[in-house]
Amino acid sequence: MSRTDSVAVAGVGMHPWGAWGKPFIEYGSAAARAALADAGIGWRDVQLVVGGETIRNGYPGFVAGSALSQALGWHGAPVASCYAACATGAQALSTARAHILAGLADVVLVVGADTTPKGFFAPVGGERPDDPDWLRFRLLGATNPAYFGLYARRRMALRGSTEADFAAVKVKNARAGALNPNARFRAEVDAETVLNSPMVSDPLRLLQICATSDGAAAVVLTSEDYARRLNKDAVRIRAVSAPTPTYPRTVPDFPYLASDSMASNSTATAAPATRTFRESLAHAAYEAAGIGPEDVDLAEVYDLTTAMELDWYEEIGLCAPGDAEKLLHDGATALGGRVPVNASGGLSSFGEAIPAQAIAQVCELTWQLRGDAGARQVERARVGVAVNQGLFGHGSAIVVGRK
Repeated sequence: MSRTDSVAVAGVGMHPWGAWGKPFIEYGSAAARAALADAGIGWRDVQLVVGGETIRNGYPGFVAGSALSQALGWHGAPVASCYAACATGAQALSTARAHILAGLADVVLVVGADTTPKGFFAPVGGERPDDPDWLRFRLLGATNPAYFGLYARRRMALRGSTEADFAAVKVKNARAGALNPNARFRAEVDAETVLNSPMVSDPLRLLQICATSDGAAAVVLTSEDYARRLNKDAVRIRAVSAPTPTYPRTVPDFPYLASDSMASNSTATAAPATRTFRESLAHAAYEAAGIGPEDVDLAEVYDLTTAMELDWYEEIGLCAPGDAEKLLHDGATALGGRVPVNASGGLSSFGEAIPAQAIAQVCELTWQLRGDAGARQVERARVGVAVNQGLFGHGSAIVVGRK
């Protein structure tokens, strides 16, 4: 699987996720040191630091690359900071990869860390009437869980999904998360417990919506030549995609309230794209990596809710539209199944630490492909895909593979 446009994942590390209430830099520094130790690379060997921005943590969060470098001990390496909502970590990885492929660096440290508020995320404070994210809260009170419930109802209407189907996703992910020492929620649950948990946004209950969490993840990327000098049997990042939506948008995306736009006369009458925005994320990465969904051995998907995970099965090509429930109930996406999804336990078991999410997915895929995932190991895994979606047309997919 060696390619001229691949980069090596030399090391990965995480700070366990939870509700610790400490500075995000503490989590990020711990994850960075773990990734460097895993790679066998010293901090002073790092030639670029890319940090995922965290908007809730004051000025240091907006300059995360610099803040984390200072915490680790400035030694002159350049820094970059990225923000792309829930795809922030993927954008940070893409920035690092681009520097390596351009020959500007051989060793890059990528870190994402967050300290989050209790409850659902709200827009940044202040009066901002031109900001659609601010407007959806102020005008409609449309919190994230409100969107989640609408998406779940949409799936029930289009695919015939039931609350029992959604509960089965939580049962599956909780079973995997119970095996993950970095997960915040490590208790298995049964369907009855899920279906009796408090209703949050009909039809979704408390145990079907991910929490907000503190946590961090880090990855050390290197050039192929540097990996060979390390004698590392590393996995490779084969592709990173981050396309934006196209007009007309037939499915509304956060934080927008309508499904279409008359953005210009030239686009207003355009035919809908062959794929939806979310479908385009993984398929663009597959094309760049020279693979298809049939080559994927496991996937980490952005399960803000249990209903959303079922959507991803279809959108990343694991099954035909409408077949996600069958795939789930056949056990194909569980540990031991044909194509495990969220073997880490997913956001269901971790919660959201926004800048770290996509990086954490790459950590999980790396452990799995190296055979280091312990009790949750996916046997003979060679190719994995991670997908995320964020506000304002952000989204990402990353393909990771064994050499």
